[in-house]
Amino acid sequence: MRRPEFIARQSRCPSGLLGWVIGQIMSVETAAANDAALAVLALEPGDRVLEVGFGHGRTVERAAAMVPEGFVAGIDASMEMVRMATRRCRRLVGAGRIRLALADGASLPYADASFDKGYTVHTMYFWNDPGQHLRELGRVLRDGGRLVLGFHAKKEAVAAAFPASVYTFYGMDEVRRLLEEAGFVGVEMEHAAGEVGLAIARTRRSV
Repeated sequence: MRRPEFIARQSRCPSGLLGWVIGQIMSVETAAANDAALAVLALEPGDRVLEVGFGHGRTVERAAAMVPEGFVAGIDASMEMVRMATRRCRRLVGAGRIRLALADGASLPYADASFDKGYTVHTMYFWNDPGQHLRELGRVLRDGGRLVLGFHAKKEAVAAAFPASVYTFYGMDEVRRLLEEAGFVGVEMEHAAGEVGLAIARTRRSV
């Protein structure tokens, strides 16, 4: 069944009561993919980590538990999700272990090489300019920093279930190409839960 456009737009940027409900649903529906992304991110205790599109905040909370000597920052384009995640992670936010911000992934509010690792799951469908988002992720990761993208790979059945006015799907080869064009190296592609693909790559600074 095709997802109604107003629901798709709420999935892109949840707002109001419906956005809150969708955030709660996503915390369950995306759990397996987010857990798979964290597993291949290979977090170490002192890592500085960035999540783009933290939504409900479950995953950023889990990531913080995996880096007890580091910290996790997150950005999201939805104020409703910032509120939801801040409530969920309030103790870690208060302790300075998690920092959450309302921001656009095409212009990340961080200095160059601020993070060791970064990840984003089920967000790239909504990027107007994927190359810009990926270049920004490369900019804020240190040399050799690790990035994980989680996404539904483009398939006819998947694309048919979502309105093209909101969602843009990419094949595994397209995602690899986008990462390489953005300056990432060592790109590896894996399959995770269900139809979810994982792209793992690292940054390489120009010499």
